Amino acid sequence: MDKGNTKREIITAALDLFSTQGFEATSISQIADAVGIRKASLYSHFESKQAILDQLILQVLEGYAKQSLFAKSKRQVGDDACPITCDEVVSQVKSQIYYILHDPFISKARKMLTIEQFRNPELAALQTKQNYTDVMRYFTDLVIRLQEQGVLCEGDCQIMAAQFCLPITVWINLCDREPDREAEVMELVDKHIRQFFTTHGRDRKGEN
Repeated sequence: MDKGNTKREIITAALDLFSTQGFEATSISQIADAVGIRKASLYSHFESKQAILDQLILQVLEGYAKQSLFAKSKRQVGDDACPITCDEVVSQVKSQIYYILHDPFISKARKMLTIEQFRNPELAALQTKQNYTDVMRYFTDLVIRLQEQGVLCEGDCQIMAAQFCLPITVWINLCDREPDREAEVMELVDKHIRQFFTTHGRDRKGEN
């Protein structure tokens, strides 16, 4: 068996187990059994369960940096890449939600972080970064961009960003628990974003 393929299989099996029963509750033997190798063979690839977790976190961070919209600010992607119309924002945000919910690696990693956030300080920090800090930064940058373009009214950009994005994070968490409500959530996200533009838009009724 190819060593590289085996390492990938170990990472995949570990993520499956960590995302359902947690890191502490998962044994090396369970991971080895899931891959179909002996425990001793697993140790030839990783020296410990912590080493598997470390590699898993590294891959999560690399994939997140490459694929996640929320990992990037408008300064990183450039002004031309930023949506400026309501329809563009709706399309981009809904596409990102779909990615978060359906990419098998990212969705399972998010569930692992949810389980481990109260037991592992490192994973708690990563959970805060990915599910709050980066999201708030992205939407704050987006609000600033839309204000600069004259699409949105002036206002506290952080508070406006919170009003914009935090309901969306709640709906994403709802889908994690109840995946059959995804269609309902996507409709709510669409309505929410359009209402936000109506409420804060420069051309709202009574605004010159």
